[in-house]
Amino acid sequence: MMNFKSIAKSNSAAPSTFRIRHLAALSLTAMLVISGCGNNTATKSASTSSPAATPAATAEASSIPAADKLNIKVSFYPMYEFTKSITGDLANVEVLVPPGVEPHDWEPTAKDMADISDADVLVYNGAGLEGWAQQVVDGADGGALITIEASKGLQITEGTEHEHEHSHEEEAAGEADHDHDHHDESTAEGSGHGHSHNDSAAGEADHDHDHGHDHDHDHGGLDPHVWLDPVMAIQEVKTIEAALSAAFPGNAAAFHANSDAYIAKLEKLDQDFRAGLQDTKRKDFITQHAAFGYLAQQYGLTQVPIAGLSPEQEPSAAQMAKIVEFAKANKVTSIFFETLVSSSVADTIAQEIGAKTAVLNPIEGLTEEDAARNLDYLGLMRQNLEALIQALNE
Repeated sequence: MMNFKSIAKSNSAAPSTFRIRHLAALSLTAMLVISGCGNNTATKSASTSSPAATPAATAEASSIPAADKLNIKVSFYPMYEFTKSITGDLANVEVLVPPGVEPHDWEPTAKDMADISDADVLVYNGAGLEGWAQQVVDGADGGALITIEASKGLQITEGTEHEHEHSHEEEAAGEADHDHDHHDESTAEGSGHGHSHNDSAAGEADHDHDHGHDHDHDHGGLDPHVWLDPVMAIQEVKTIEAALSAAFPGNAAAFHANSDAYIAKLEKLDQDFRAGLQDTKRKDFITQHAAFGYLAQQYGLTQVPIAGLSPEQEPSAAQMAKIVEFAKANKVTSIFFETLVSSSVADTIAQEIGAKTAVLNPIEGLTEEDAARNLDYLGLMRQNLEALIQALNE
């Protein structure tokens, strides 16, 4: 049988030897110790894993020996589904952030960093979500590890920490004439159903790591939540596929075919969001943190976040009062909270105005309940669509 991994690696621009990997592991681990990373709530789980209960992660009848498969690490769940949908059975894909853990503040342990350096590929979202990623990229430069930033090439916007401080009229006017510049390229490709696999290959083939935006723990004010916009999710899948195909051209045909199939599902998701949200009675929604800005902009909605980009950010009393005032003035009947973090703030506001609470999932990780129900990114996004349609038509 043909050895997939040896063929793939012979076509890669980066040499793969034990010595390079060993030195890379020592270098990355040393960087981690010096920078003091790993002192967070997720350090109890140092090993990587695959979302075992999701459809994309169920065991497949494999015709490829495990030793011959690519070893790919991904930062958090959406990157897992996007990547696994492209590679299929040609790679073992494992998630670094453990299930049920919020990824914004998670940092890898020394063991995680060693596992990353032993991998063939690291896929991460970028745009500042993974504050630890830049040191991995810097440490891997010139080595065997291939790093893929899924959001590369997308127009990342600054997150609005206090969108609700603007009047409702100002928000509506802003949405009415917004030209959606940061989606021009994505929308053209996502709605055209004719996606070229060479769009970003040239930019990714050389694994350029000059990203043009900061990667710190508070996102540097940038909004990283691009995966929640189906059109931008399509672009992330294309970026991952193009980079993998450039690095492992012997498997490019399979990657292309798998990517085509998954993008078709994302295009259908986009169509359903567009149809479902086009004629709702209202266009504004209150959510726990500012994770849905790209989704809102794509479909003509207005996100009114209680807190900022980080789900752990606590709003001040003045901010809470303004949200309550906005909700009463605009007869808001649903306050959205999210999985993985406490719903206490949303509960407090809902109780104050006599509204109900509902889940709008940022899909930053799977809960045990999600996994038990075999939910994946597509399923969770459809739940989000149903929740928005219901809340915006009350």
